[in-house]
Parts: sequence; C-alpha cells; structure tokens
Amino acid sequence: MAKTSMVNRDLKRTKLVKKYAAKRAELKAIVLSPTASYDEKLDAQNKLQKLPRDASPVRQRTRCALSGRPRAVYKKFGLGRNKLREATMRGDVPGLRKASW
Repeated sequence: MAKTSMVNRDLKRTKLVKKYAAKRAELKAIVLSPTASYDEKLDAQNKLQKLPRDASPVRQRTRCALSGRPRAVYKKFGLGRNKLREATMRGDVPGLRKASW
C-alpha cells in the first residue's frame, strides 16, 4: 500500500490541473499562435510560468486505484500489475485471462 500522503498529494495535483486547465490551454494557444505578436507571446509565456507548478498535467502520476502503487500501472485498467493479476485470477476483469500455451 502506498503512503497516504503521496496519494493525497497526487489527488491535490489532479484538482489543481482541473482548476487551471482552461487558463493553461488559453495561454498555450497564444504562445503557439502564428498570428500573435512577439510581445503577446512573451506575456502569455510569463503568465504561464506564474501558474502553480502542480497545475501542469505532466506532474501527475498514474496510480493504482486500489493500492495507490505509482509504478507498473496499466492505463487501460487503472490498476497496478499486482492488483490486476489478482483481479484477473478472480475473474473480475472481463475478457482478460492468464496466458498459457
């Protein structure tokens, strides 16, 4: 089981990403716009840098929904490798079963 403080920190980051998503998208559109002037781009870039660091989606970590494990998490299922294996053995994941050949 992951430390609860780390899981809570990641939840806090998720909330911040959602809160600032529209503002970040707007500023990034200005920065990438070919029609915007140099000064507008520079101003947008400065505003983007002044946003909280944790508002960037890159700082989020994929975590297992059951255990909170940060590594070896399958995006498709939202579970870590250990919990995915347990769920598969119980038959909880439809269409997934242990390979044998």
